[in-house]
Amino acid sequence: MAQAPSVVRDPGLAPEGRLKIDWVARHMPVLNEIRREFERDKPLSGRRVAVCLHLEAKTAYLMKVLAAGGAEVAIAGSNPLSTQDDVAAALAEDGVSVYAWHGATPEEYFGFIHKLIDRRPNLLIDDGGDLVATLHGARRDALPEVVGGAEETRTGVMRLRNMERDGALAFPMVAVNDARMKSLFDNRYGTGQSVWDGIMRTTNLVVAGKTVVVGGYGWCGKGVAMRAKGLGANVIICEVDPIAANEALMDGFRVMPTLDAARLGDFFITVTGCKGIFGEPHFQVMKDGAILANAGHFDVEVDVAALRRIAAGTRTVRKNVEEFRLADGRRLYLLGEGRLVNLAAGDGHPTEIMDLSFAVQALTLQYLATEGKGLGGRVLSVPPAIDRQVAELRLRALGVRIDRLSDDQAAYLASWKED
Repeated sequence: MAQAPSVVRDPGLAPEGRLKIDWVARHMPVLNEIRREFERDKPLSGRRVAVCLHLEAKTAYLMKVLAAGGAEVAIAGSNPLSTQDDVAAALAEDGVSVYAWHGATPEEYFGFIHKLIDRRPNLLIDDGGDLVATLHGARRDALPEVVGGAEETRTGVMRLRNMERDGALAFPMVAVNDARMKSLFDNRYGTGQSVWDGIMRTTNLVVAGKTVVVGGYGWCGKGVAMRAKGLGANVIICEVDPIAANEALMDGFRVMPTLDAARLGDFFITVTGCKGIFGEPHFQVMKDGAILANAGHFDVEVDVAALRRIAAGTRTVRKNVEEFRLADGRRLYLLGEGRLVNLAAGDGHPTEIMDLSFAVQALTLQYLATEGKGLGGRVLSVPPAIDRQVAELRLRALGVRIDRLSDDQAAYLASWKED
């Protein structure tokens, strides 16, 4: 199939984007090792790969690794505010089909996803589920050629499991988000650092001594709370899961309902994968100057429509900071339009963290290229061997050695008999 022209904001930005890609490539040793193997073995030769991810430098390097494996790669952004136009231009110049620009309208955003599907992909990488949902909705014509795909986020995995439950999923999707080398590091350490990087660079305000309210205490919420505590904040956790709430208590945090926490917080950060975590009842009792940020995939966790409805006036006071003036004079501040604050107002997760997540993605596509046809319309776990391979490559890159089980120890662990 002939390469369709890329759609990027400004091809002239490519040199700046290439510098960014070169920088992250120097700090992604696991992907570099996989790239060497891919260049040698070409495991994705003849495959058309469609990718819907946050299009920044680390993602761009993953695209180059997939292309090195023989794939014909096309990418669209998974969030209108996370695409970096210089990176998109550089990637397009390097031969990847790119359909994305920063600030895409909803019509442009889904139009770019349709351009991906026009390429009749065999393998997918999705982030949040919009690519898969479009394939199962308006673009069922392209379903027969899809072998399988991989989902990056908890939100996307939730959508996929609902599709599987309803018998709607037409091909296998691997829940990369649930891999140990993804969730234990990307969700906890990556989200924890990048969320605060986005908030602090955007607001230029101190965190120490402030009260931080975190909605959700999954791995991402744990990371955000842990980093807030390290910055000197007083942290409150809001949860609906009693087990997670008990865990937050034993980690040293206060736990309470969102409406109680709304009266106390200086910073509010949602990271749940659900909608309406903070809405009009919460806005009505928040203190003057409270700052709202979202780190969940979709911009539904903070009820932005309700905030606009009750506001007496709005204005942009800093880049990515919108002020909402309420009738009683209080001001609430929303970061990054309520979208992922670490990408809308920052550069996303640290490079070394995404090295692990994207290594899992690359090896999962290699697995699907050979095994996908026989797996059916199911949500699958990442094969344990892939998790282990990524972990071992990371330790080797760091020069860290660990012990190995002896034959006697391995036999003991594999037996149920007393010895």
